[in-house]
Amino acid sequence: MPKRMFSDSRMKRYAGCGAEEVFRAIPTTPAGLPQERVEAMRAKYGENRLSSRKDDTFPHRLRRAFVDPFTMILFTLAVISLITDVLLASNFTRNITTSLIICVMILVSGAIRLVQETRAKRASDRLDRLIHTNVTVKRGGVLVDIPAERLVVGDLVMLSAGGRIPADLRLVKTTNLFVSQAAITGESAILEKESAPCPDAGRTPFTRLKNLAFMASSVISGRGEGVVLAVGRDTLYGNFVRPDSKNSDAFQRGENSVAWVLIRFMAVLVPAVFLVSGVARGSWLESFAFALSVAVGLTPEMLPLVINACLARGSLSMSRKRAIVKNIDAMQVLGSMDVLCIDKTGTLTQESILLEYYLDILGGESPEALELAYLNSFHHSGLSNPIDSAILACRTMPDRGGRLAELAGLCRKTDEIPFDYERKFASTLVRTPEKSHLLIVKGDIQRVFSRCRFVEYRGEAIPIGENGEGSVSAIVDEMLEEGMKVIAVAKKELGAQERLSPADENDMTLVGYLAFFDAPKRSAAQSVEDLKRLRVTPKVMTGDNSQTALSICRRVGLPAAAMLTGAQIGGLSDEELRAAVKETDIFAELTPGQKVRLLSALRENGRTAGFLGDGMNDIPALNEADVGISVDTAVDAAKEAADVILLEKELNILGQGIMEGRRTFVNMLKYIKITASSNFGNILSVVCASVALPFFPMTAIQLLLLNLLYDTLCIVLPWDSVDAEDTETPREWSGKTLSGFMLSFGPISSIFDIMTFLFLYFVLCPRLCGGLLYTQLADPALRLRYAALFQTGWFLESMWTQVLILHMLRTKKIPFLQSRASAPVLLITLLGIVVFTGLTLTPLAHPLGLTRLPLEYFGFLLPVVLLYMLLVSFVKRLYIRQHGELI
Repeated sequence: MPKRMFSDSRMKRYAGCGAEEVFRAIPTTPAGLPQERVEAMRAKYGENRLSSRKDDTFPHRLRRAFVDPFTMILFTLAVISLITDVLLASNFTRNITTSLIICVMILVSGAIRLVQETRAKRASDRLDRLIHTNVTVKRGGVLVDIPAERLVVGDLVMLSAGGRIPADLRLVKTTNLFVSQAAITGESAILEKESAPCPDAGRTPFTRLKNLAFMASSVISGRGEGVVLAVGRDTLYGNFVRPDSKNSDAFQRGENSVAWVLIRFMAVLVPAVFLVSGVARGSWLESFAFALSVAVGLTPEMLPLVINACLARGSLSMSRKRAIVKNIDAMQVLGSMDVLCIDKTGTLTQESILLEYYLDILGGESPEALELAYLNSFHHSGLSNPIDSAILACRTMPDRGGRLAELAGLCRKTDEIPFDYERKFASTLVRTPEKSHLLIVKGDIQRVFSRCRFVEYRGEAIPIGENGEGSVSAIVDEMLEEGMKVIAVAKKELGAQERLSPADENDMTLVGYLAFFDAPKRSAAQSVEDLKRLRVTPKVMTGDNSQTALSICRRVGLPAAAMLTGAQIGGLSDEELRAAVKETDIFAELTPGQKVRLLSALRENGRTAGFLGDGMNDIPALNEADVGISVDTAVDAAKEAADVILLEKELNILGQGIMEGRRTFVNMLKYIKITASSNFGNILSVVCASVALPFFPMTAIQLLLLNLLYDTLCIVLPWDSVDAEDTETPREWSGKTLSGFMLSFGPISSIFDIMTFLFLYFVLCPRLCGGLLYTQLADPALRLRYAALFQTGWFLESMWTQVLILHMLRTKKIPFLQSRASAPVLLITLLGIVVFTGLTLTPLAHPLGLTRLPLEYFGFLLPVVLLYMLLVSFVKRLYIRQHGELI
């Protein structure tokens, strides 16, 4: 067994040691772990996984396929049948057929699910490889890229900006390394990390120790090297992440809701059938078996299989539309989503932006503002961003490129404080050719201006007056209103000082502004219109300036009458925010925490919210949303947090995904509602018939076989076509309307079942059994024939009506004429009627208690089925008029 490693005292002990001492203690070397010791360290300390993924192993898939409440009921029936029909029966009446058939049902049902889950596992593994996170390690002096899961204690890991820390590390070398530990502590502050020993490590909280880096933290800027101290569940992060757990999401809540409706129906019907049958028959053991078969007959046996097939087909269709669905449950949530929260950059606007103007404080051209911004971006070691890319692109300018390249060579960086979403600016300290040190800051206009004490004009520093903010607005507001992105540039002389602290970012001099053209995508306006047509409300959540956000939103057709900024949101209580988020669609100047608050407010209002993001700052929101959506160019941590990954950052792809999710959802509901109502009608008929008949209207095995045969046909439902009207609005995944649907349509089949009972008992069976009723027959053989004729007649009528009700209730329209099922559904259901009817003509009929029926029965069955379809159509119209929808 791998040794459990994580402890506060151990981590602090390593933090207080020098690097050489750490190497000796593990043991490893500055050249990395020798290759021959890797497997030994893995065997000793375990793998770098937060869970052992036990649910993905074949034995666990096998258990899930064959061990569930419904198969347990079937197995119980098989055991009871074995005892009553074989062990306790005489040699003459001994019959093992029922037990064998039930076991075959268990094997078939379980095998279908096992095959489906094995295929889903293979697809999931392929997706994992597409988005797999690799890390660079040094082993035996050689740098190699390996999957993060293959790390072992003692490995020497290379860190760089934009990556995740893959395990708990003792840093042994750093260069301007800044890390976010938000995943560990929940704090958004950026921490600078160092490699020197911490002399007071014993008295410092280990999350504040500068030479330790923890799994799930994010590297914001700089570089570093660290020795792996703990992996997987032994890490700090692994200690509070529960293995193999799954958060309760919208899909699971809906699934539980449906399950409880079915359980309530079973809780009423099963005891009723047991008591009625027991009193009427006098055989309580046989009545118990029959009551159990009623429980199985009421519940859609193939529910997990059909749901998984629908979701898997939807996710496969999404892959053809340039999207990877990591979590197939997200297909249903896409169909339920009625709010989509998006960032402006890259979705409504282009990924890349262009520098349009570099201005002084009065709006004139300022080469100095451009040069300072270029030095800041050139030496910035944080995450790549569109603004830095646009500034660095200026090196190709014919009249400025040479000067910018020269400055970059002359000015050396000595320190920096990278951009973070609290400060909203980046600071770089450079050593100038004059041997002095200059602090250069660029970022959000308001945040930078609030730290400035002077403004520079024509080389002269002028103190900021009382109307300083008004002067800034006079220059930048017009550009912001035109949709430009504008940032401020400031500087401060620090003399011989070679290191920065947050206190240095005050009393600066505002030099000027840079304005960037942030053009909307050509497809943005149409994509927004498509979302509105799908009744999905797009809400923009961006950290950009409010005026820029407003301008872009107006251009793409988003309502810009109301907007909230991060500062305004900070002053609202949770209750006030829930009210405000109903009326507001644009949120600007947000921090990552405020995006989470907004998503939480939407969910508390009963909305199903999706979030599209691609940066480190979007990870909390991706986790909070009902469905997290990212893109293939996103940072690894964002892709891992997302449920859906778009291979192109286009909203129109997401619109196609929403439509696919709704089609998937409708086909799932077809099976659940139609099957549950049909089964309910059959069971209701059983209860009524059990009171009046001297024998069971259908044996337990016949009832179970009928249910299995019908459910087998329903496996084709994921490939059914869906009416356009059924995908116009978001759909709620819940059992709220299930009971009403069952009570509306289930009893209709019972009416025709009773008509069939009367015809069989008083007309057909007596005519074929000497003109006598069952109670008048003295010959046991004739009694058996009478019961078999009756049971076969009802078996066929139930099967015909169940299959046809599938076509009647799959659409609001007139079936076969206004709305036709897909070719696979038509073919399979027609074939099912022919094959199952033909079953009564084969040698298999006798062991099942079935027999051949004369043609005159089918002369009765056809008009009964037609009348049944007419009555269902009439009730369907009434139901739609009352509820506004069918499925």
